[in-house]
Amino acid sequence: MTLYCEALDPIGHGVRLVLAEKDVSVEVNYITYADQPEDLHDLNPYGTLLTLVDRDLALYDAQIMMEYLDERFPHPPLMPVDPVARANNRQFRYRVVRDLYQWADSLVGENEIAAGSARKVVRDTLTAIAPSFQHCQFFMSNEYSLVDCTLAPLLWRLPAYGIKLPPQAKPVVRYAEAIYERSAFKGSLSEMERELRAL
Repeated sequence: MTLYCEALDPIGHGVRLVLAEKDVSVEVNYITYADQPEDLHDLNPYGTLLTLVDRDLALYDAQIMMEYLDERFPHPPLMPVDPVARANNRQFRYRVVRDLYQWADSLVGENEIAAGSARKVVRDTLTAIAPSFQHCQFFMSNEYSLVDCTLAPLLWRLPAYGIKLPPQAKPVVRYAEAIYERSAFKGSLSEMERELRAL
């Protein structure tokens, strides 16, 4: 199994986190658009870098990769068994990507006005959902799941994005710090991602 991804891509980090939680033996190739292998164009018709290859299967959507890995390597399970709970899990991940990840490019872009607006939206969104972290050990659940694998990489990057959460968001900070202590999270970090918190 081979994973192609950028070393600082938060969505790719989520896939690496699932791989680490499952303790899957995988070759991770950190690449950029400048040095991507030629055959990646044949594997990924959309020209994006994040690609998971498992024998004859090539996947290029992070959420599909995560669910595939959870089904292919069922222990520990990262999706609930109940159909309603599974649907909710997918919905929460959709909302995390739609409400938070859509701002990632602006946060690291050169347009300071766009970056400032993105910082405010992400900060306000996380502050608004902070109360939900007081009722469950993980995000909207007492079981660690793919939702946490999706959200945690973005939270790890908040200092690098220039986002400081207000006191009202303390439950989010406590949740994030607990996730960072997991051995799988530590093992999922690229060297460049480790340096984000070493600055």
